[in-house]
Amino acid sequence: MQIKMRNLAVLAACFLGFGAAACAQVSGIEGMVKDADGKPIVGAIIKFDRQDIKGTYTVKSDKKGHYGHYGLPLGNYIITCTVDGKVIDKTPSLRSRLGDPMQVPFNVRKAAAPRPQAAQAAAPPPPPPEKDRSLSKEQREAMEKQIKEREAQIAKNKALNEAFQAGKAAVAKTDAQGKPTPDWGAAVENFKKASQMEGGDQSVIWANLADAYSNDAKEKPTEANALRQSAAEAYKKAIEKKPDDASLYNNYALVLGYQKNVPEAQTNLEKAAQLDPPGAGRYYYNLGAVLVNTNQNDAACPAFKKAIDADAAYADAYYQYGICLVSQANTDAKTGKITAVPGTIEALQKYIDLKPDGANVESAKAMITTLGGTVTTTFQNPSATKSSKKKKGN
Repeated sequence: MQIKMRNLAVLAACFLGFGAAACAQVSGIEGMVKDADGKPIVGAIIKFDRQDIKGTYTVKSDKKGHYGHYGLPLGNYIITCTVDGKVIDKTPSLRSRLGDPMQVPFNVRKAAAPRPQAAQAAAPPPPPPEKDRSLSKEQREAMEKQIKEREAQIAKNKALNEAFQAGKAAVAKTDAQGKPTPDWGAAVENFKKASQMEGGDQSVIWANLADAYSNDAKEKPTEANALRQSAAEAYKKAIEKKPDDASLYNNYALVLGYQKNVPEAQTNLEKAAQLDPPGAGRYYYNLGAVLVNTNQNDAACPAFKKAIDADAAYADAYYQYGICLVSQANTDAKTGKITAVPGTIEALQKYIDLKPDGANVESAKAMITTLGGTVTTTFQNPSATKSSKKKKGN
């Protein structure tokens, strides 16, 4: 039985929506682990303890000292780094973010010192000096003026820290059951307040403000355009302050994708990929998901293809690329025969090969069959040795 092209396109759109929705529910955290000489540590154990609900996840650093978990549910985590059975560093509670592999490095040299927090309050002021009768009136007045100025600066730093922490608290807000219920509006208000204070012109504050604007836009469709424009401006300021942070370019590119400024989004993703080559596949995949969600399917295809080019083992990118190509299939007006564009069946089959137990395997098989292809039932398990093969029937 032949399927009409319009039905096939609808089916493809459903698959795309499912893939994008699934992508939007998880987050990533990564970083480098180095010893006291700055050399990578292999096999360090990184444990993610979720705070809002029960959950623990563990990964190890690779031969380059890099670790990463890219399927973490959105939530608040305390991250612990253990080397040779000894905890070398531990973070305070951090909230993971959509489409943003957070950079959390660990360094043995920093183990003895507390992990720094952004916008810390200044040290308490020194006690006022006792009156010294040997000082002239003018000298005493000058000294008292200096003390007052110092106290005023400390008050400003304290207010900055309080505003910043209030913004973080709004992001980390949960309900009685521990379910995340971030108040993005309050987060915007507090991060914006912090950015306008003396000492508030910091990359970390602008980045948090941009994230808050971006997430608030998703909850307020009628204000989304204005909020995303504010997010874009905040990301640009964050990048000015920290031009070597790949995640900032990535997040800025996603906002540009929502604004349908695809060329500029790709330019920023190229920069992110240049700064962080191992993360390039994820960056382009995230852009593809955004483009699908905003009905820019034609632009999504190249984004998923770039994800594949950057990471040849990125199974989900092959699936989304294949589904994207499905919508371009041709139907013969006389015979009703559907002809796939080159690369469609190959992409879907590659997904099956790389992820034989994946959630979309049956969908991929169905699409291959519909397009007149034959599903390969013998595949190489990518996690096994070269001589190890498995078989999976239809």
